[in-house]
Amino acid sequence: MGAAHYGFAHAEGGVTAPAGFLAAGVSAGLKKSGRRDVCVLAAGRPCPAAAVFTTSATAAPPVLLSRKHIAGGMLRAVVVNAGNANACTGEPGLTAARAMADVTASALGCEPSEVAVCSTGVIGVPLPVDLVTPGIAEAVELLDSTRGEEAAEAIMTTDTFVKQVALSVEANGRTFTVGGMAKGSGMIKPDMATMLAFITTDAPLSTRACDDVLRSAVARSFNRITVDSDTSTNDTCILMASGAEGGPTLEPGSAAYEAVEAAVLEVATALAKMVVRDGEGATKFVTITVAGAADEVDAERAAFAVADSPLVKTALFGEDANWGRVAMAVGKSGARLDPARLRIVFAGILTCENGMAVAFDEAEAALALAATDIVVEADLGVGEAEATVWTCDFSYDYVKINGDYRT
Repeated sequence: MGAAHYGFAHAEGGVTAPAGFLAAGVSAGLKKSGRRDVCVLAAGRPCPAAAVFTTSATAAPPVLLSRKHIAGGMLRAVVVNAGNANACTGEPGLTAARAMADVTASALGCEPSEVAVCSTGVIGVPLPVDLVTPGIAEAVELLDSTRGEEAAEAIMTTDTFVKQVALSVEANGRTFTVGGMAKGSGMIKPDMATMLAFITTDAPLSTRACDDVLRSAVARSFNRITVDSDTSTNDTCILMASGAEGGPTLEPGSAAYEAVEAAVLEVATALAKMVVRDGEGATKFVTITVAGAADEVDAERAAFAVADSPLVKTALFGEDANWGRVAMAVGKSGARLDPARLRIVFAGILTCENGMAVAFDEAEAALALAATDIVVEADLGVGEAEATVWTCDFSYDYVKINGDYRT
């Protein structure tokens, strides 16, 4: 059920829009630019929470530590630094991550195990704890319900704009609010979430409900985006539920539970799309829909093959309706298809029918592909399942940005 059914209303404040949450972002000196680079997101008390993390075999120490802490099902806070991923840093990296949790816990008066730790930035560089920990202490002193945007700014790396959203939804006479912030621009094919994403709600959810709601939302939002097919060492997505709405705990299957579940998906999808729109060097926001698949797994597999193809992405940047590259991508994907029934529509223009070229006006196609939002559709001709993936094009700037990212 979508936004039209629930009548979502937009709210101000991002992660601090839901009652029961405070945030702040400060500059601790990790970024050469002097911009904010440390943030703390905190609930008034430990609350039910859930998280999903990168599937990378080179997961960073903050991920390893946060996996242990979230196992308790309750979090009081999340502490984040940008500008340094604290990844591939061995035991010293784990020590640094623990120090971040310890300082946050001490300042808040909670247990270190109730603090999740996240880092993002350059891989393989020791984390300067002597800079980070004073920044954490400062951020805790500044915690406020009006500083959600400052926190969202503090988690950015190559992002060009702050990514935050909040909305409210009504059900059974109760009003619930869900807020979120995210960062991500490159090294994006999450296999769980975006590089970093944090979602909050004042709905009274159990720990199990948080986990179910988060995993359901991630599967159809962050796990349906790709910028460059690369999965980060630090990907983390966390949901915290303060319960500050005040009513009884929501029961799965109830109208209120389903409304909150839909709201979390709506927030996650909005953030995921922001990540794609801010893809490094991106000039196009591209929606890839594959239909006619044998099952949803095949549909998603084929859609990602199209979305991840450098040849498709460069054709989109060049505004060239080169549908043969789409045919190539679905063909190599491993998804079942009927070549004699393959259908491809590029930016609203039919280019392939029954596996063969269809004459079309190149000038009309070029005009359609000049738009910033493009839809590419393919029908595999073997079933009823479909899946949608969001991606962007590859421009000259993508190479420039990543050619000297570390130096």
